[in-house]
Amino acid sequence: MTTPAGFDELIHPSTRLAVVALLAATEWADFPFIRDSLSLSDSALSKQLHTLEQAGYLEIRKEGGGRKRRTRVRLTGHGRTAFEGHVAALRAIVEGAAGSVGPGGTALTRTETDPPAHSAPPPAAHPTTRPTAHAAAHTEAQQ
Repeated sequence: MTTPAGFDELIHPSTRLAVVALLAATEWADFPFIRDSLSLSDSALSKQLHTLEQAGYLEIRKEGGGRKRRTRVRLTGHGRTAFEGHVAALRAIVEGAAGSVGPGGTALTRTETDPPAHSAPPPAAHPTTRPTAHAAAHTEAQQ
């Protein structure tokens, strides 16, 4: 199977996908809101945000100072385009898999246009190999 166009390896890991999906539903989101919504630690979320920011998918703004410092995050246009492309690629994968299943959830069989499946022939006995008297007696005892 080939990877559909738009599939984004950077967004695909579940934590990043959850972050980007959450941000796609809003204009700006506060760090605590993202952290709490996704049940992540501060450090785990920071790491994912940094990775996505480095790729140009996010804009991060730090406002205020001291104890009132506030971190806000939003998807960039590039990030939104990448997310939408990734979602479309995932849908193509799911639809392709669904097209391989018939009514009642049974897998469809190969069609006559598919190339035949080849199985390896059983290994041939070496022409100089002959059963020993012990092996012949053992075979007769089993029968």
